[in-house]
Amino acid sequence: MKSTKRHHKGLFRFIAPMVLSALLCITLPGFAQIPYLSKSPPIQTQNQSGLFLEQQARSHYSKGEFDRAAKLLQQAIQKYDASSNSIRKALSYSNLSLCYQQLGEWNNATNAIVSAINLLTNIDNSNNQIDLALAQALDIQGGLQLARGQANAAIESWKSATAIYSQQNKPLKTLLSQTNQAQALQNLGLYRRAITLLETALKLPSGSTNNPEKLTTLLSDISVSEETATALHTLGNSLRVVGNPKPAQLVLQRSLDIAKQLNLTEIITLSQLALGNIFRAQLMQEKATDNPIDSQAAQTVLNYYQQAATSDSLHLKVYSQVNQLSLLVDTKQIDAAQKLIPQIKQQINSLPPNRHAIETRLHLAHAMIKMSKQKNIISLREIADILAIALQQAQNLSHPRLQANASRLLGNIYEQNKQWVEAEKLTQQALHLSQQEHATDIAYRSQWQLGRIFKAQGKTQRAIDIYQQAVSSIKSLRADLASASPDVQFSFRDEVEPIHRQLVSLLVKSNQKDNFKKARDVIEALQLVELDNFFREPCLKAEPTQIDNVDRTAAVIYPIILEDELAIVASLPKSTSQSQQKSPNKDNRDFRYYKTPITRKQVEQLASNLRDDLQQPTAFDLALPQLQKIYDLLIRPEIADVAAAQVRTLVFVLDGVLRNIPMAALYDGNNFLVEKYSIALTPGLQLLAPRALTKANLEVLVGGLNAERPPFASLPYVKQEVETIKSKLPSKVLFNQKFTNKAFETRVPAVSSPIVHLATHGQFGSTASETFILTWDGKIKVNQLSSILKVGEISRDNPLELLVLSACETAAGDADSALGLAGVAVRSGARSTIATLWRINDEASAKLIGKFYEQLTSANNPGISKAEALRQAQLNILKNPEYRAPYYWAAYVLLGNWM
Repeated sequence: MKSTKRHHKGLFRFIAPMVLSALLCITLPGFAQIPYLSKSPPIQTQNQSGLFLEQQARSHYSKGEFDRAAKLLQQAIQKYDASSNSIRKALSYSNLSLCYQQLGEWNNATNAIVSAINLLTNIDNSNNQIDLALAQALDIQGGLQLARGQANAAIESWKSATAIYSQQNKPLKTLLSQTNQAQALQNLGLYRRAITLLETALKLPSGSTNNPEKLTTLLSDISVSEETATALHTLGNSLRVVGNPKPAQLVLQRSLDIAKQLNLTEIITLSQLALGNIFRAQLMQEKATDNPIDSQAAQTVLNYYQQAATSDSLHLKVYSQVNQLSLLVDTKQIDAAQKLIPQIKQQINSLPPNRHAIETRLHLAHAMIKMSKQKNIISLREIADILAIALQQAQNLSHPRLQANASRLLGNIYEQNKQWVEAEKLTQQALHLSQQEHATDIAYRSQWQLGRIFKAQGKTQRAIDIYQQAVSSIKSLRADLASASPDVQFSFRDEVEPIHRQLVSLLVKSNQKDNFKKARDVIEALQLVELDNFFREPCLKAEPTQIDNVDRTAAVIYPIILEDELAIVASLPKSTSQSQQKSPNKDNRDFRYYKTPITRKQVEQLASNLRDDLQQPTAFDLALPQLQKIYDLLIRPEIADVAAAQVRTLVFVLDGVLRNIPMAALYDGNNFLVEKYSIALTPGLQLLAPRALTKANLEVLVGGLNAERPPFASLPYVKQEVETIKSKLPSKVLFNQKFTNKAFETRVPAVSSPIVHLATHGQFGSTASETFILTWDGKIKVNQLSSILKVGEISRDNPLELLVLSACETAAGDADSALGLAGVAVRSGARSTIATLWRINDEASAKLIGKFYEQLTSANNPGISKAEALRQAQLNILKNPEYRAPYYWAAYVLLGNWM
């Protein structure tokens, strides 16, 4: 080869095999090119005519003349058959399989590689060369299996190849084969398993990819080779998907540096794409919080994609351009997007009909569908033509998953065009294929689409049934949903959340009482999936709890924000006489539905304005009318029924922006809600651990920080708060310099305190990476806090009853930031959590906390619940004229078990 450039053919999902040194050098998309080595040990029975045919085949293949190369290999096979040269015959079959893959003759490709493997496994007196030939054939088989949607089979093939390479002491080939396995795991959505595998393959300590500081040093010590660049790229992509952007960026940058050093043009392109995707995810996160898109950040992403689009590989060039198109659509640059489409369509038609080409067509169609919804400048027929080609190619490939995706998207085109019969037929076809392949991620989207089609035709019950199936599919998919493939997943907000909300709307508007409880269950299911999405992993196990067995004096209020109304499902305790009429196994709750006509945008604007005013101690007069409006929306519709049920505690399962509003401060025109009821929040009753607080032997582990830690200001009254706690309960204290990350991590398992109280700055964000508490020497993020507290729970005799975070706040300008508070509450393992929605006056905070512990430990009221203790503390503060404004007391909320 005259060119000094080395090409790495690792396209998108998998890095396919290294070609054995004695083999014909054939390059497929996804296969690394290894030059033919004349120095390889000669095989005594070689037929020179066969070798000549192989060399000719290689020459034709390098020119893209795949059909001619295949014919020459068939002739070589005949020559080797006549001379009984089984090894060369097997090698020719392996390369013939590669030719057939390029030609899109998938059954022939499968037959050829099976023939190669059968020949090699039946040779007596195996030697190193035969074993390596078998490993390469298994590599090719793995690539073919993955191309045909058989990811599990591909993993097994690559495991076998890895075992041979390892036994033959071929570390680089071993690494590449392990990378192949990781790519197949990614294809299955198993990104965390892929990370674990690659950490082992790259000899990185387990879990080191979660520590950016440590990772930087480890990456600098990794050897420079094409194989390590490939493995690092795959690892970086997995880290990106599971929500570790900083480690992902470090790993991908190292991959890019190695690729540039070795002039690996395709890994350079792939790394540019992946780095662009990291910055794009951050950009879209800003968009999801309704903040204006940062045009400079958008241009940075676009630059990465444009650099990738200069690739010599047509596949990567087109794929990069489709990414550009998608970004332009997402950032509403429709004119620029429209100019790009003709160029993409022309180039995409030049791609061979393989899996990557089909996926690229589907991505193009999806971007064009989104574009058509924003601006009616793309004809649905144009998109349908692209999808029809993709569907036909997927059928020729016998790839059920791609067929299902193409059918679903084509069905969506007919849905938009209101051709219901065709839309239903194609969507049913997609659903059947996805269920046949256990592709639940496609199944729930197909079920959602089918539900919309039924709803549009007025077939309400059929729509409800299929929507319920979609929610069930999402529930079964929770283990994978948070880490679904970034190339095909839509956002949580665009898909999973609307499915649940639309089903709730159908259920409550049916006005059938049995459906009100079903609506409650759907709301709780949404809460669980939201928390999974927050942590990017299925970290919460739902255990249904019979609420009347927990507290017969509690009402549970489920407000849910729909597009055209605020719906409220209330679970009220039935009277004793009503309960006795029921079987003990029946639900003794009365489910009611209330509604107020109001648009989603109006609710969000009202909540946003109120939140701003609540954080200003001088804005009491401005906040009060808005607090009354929220009361009228959330409480007034059901308050008469609540009073009739003799309720003492209101438990809220809040939705969306309502999580940022303190329920205690809602105002009926005369009183705040906290003046009449104890109040608690919970992400869902399914997460409760229902038991009252055991007050014997209560102790507190206190962590406090009153010193300034830039950019965080000092908290002068934290010292007073800590002293007050010490005067009420036996306490172990870590204060200022002693409150370090390491000291806290060490102390938690060493003490048996059922209460952990942290009086320090903290922030709740809409992602786990933005949620933390401050220590003397740094931050403890929510996942680390969870790990520390759970280790402590394992080592202690008493469970963690209560976690108090007394100086935290939800992130400013982030509508979903209170989700971080819910995340801390459920992830900590504490039965109850008390925290603040905003940073309040720390003098008032110290007084409120002191009163809370006084109430909780009072000998005069031994049966007081945590919710009632907090209520009494808040009442004590608001009765002080200086602290009457909700700013001083309403920020404190109780999450979880209120008893």
